[in-house]
Amino acid sequence: MEENKIIVNCKVVIIGGSAGSLNALMQILPSLNKLNNFAIVIVVHRKSTDDQTLEELITLKSSIPVKAIEDKTILKSGFVYVAPSNYHLLFEKDDTLALDTSEKINYSRPSIDVSFESAAEVYTDSLVGILFSGSNTDGTQGLKAIKAAGGTIVVQNPLSADMPFMPNNAILFSSPDYVLNNKEILDLLNSINT
Repeated sequence: MEENKIIVNCKVVIIGGSAGSLNALMQILPSLNKLNNFAIVIVVHRKSTDDQTLEELITLKSSIPVKAIEDKTILKSGFVYVAPSNYHLLFEKDDTLALDTSEKINYSRPSIDVSFESAAEVYTDSLVGILFSGSNTDGTQGLKAIKAAGGTIVVQNPLSADMPFMPNNAILFSSPDYVLNNKEILDLLNSINT
């Protein structure tokens, strides 16, 4: 684990989580500084409905402007994006986001692994992947893909996670650069590209 790796030239931070991850996000989002030339994309497991409650809550709590994702949304720095329910979120080389309705992965759509792997293919070493609380193994393979592409991977410290299974699995199998509590993740996000 690299404790002093400085993250520069980051274009995208992708955050994945499941059960319990909303608590961590609500602790971090209100205290984020303006994003320094990068975007944040949030992919969390959620019910398969058209309910916009998650987007509305993140908009209320975030100090950064939030953009809804539709198929072919253009990804721009300075914004937080939230993956919609019932679609896999994919990244394209022209900085657009695509939505896909193929089969569920790890019982989930959106799948964290699918989005992490897609982002790794496009953004390689300019990508930071963060995995929060959850109760299944989704996210670990995606973190491995980000690491293999030269990106930086961060896992929430299981001791600070509401549901530690997902972070524990990621620590066992993905060799994260950082294992951090919520305050440390906030500090890391606020230090990117500075």
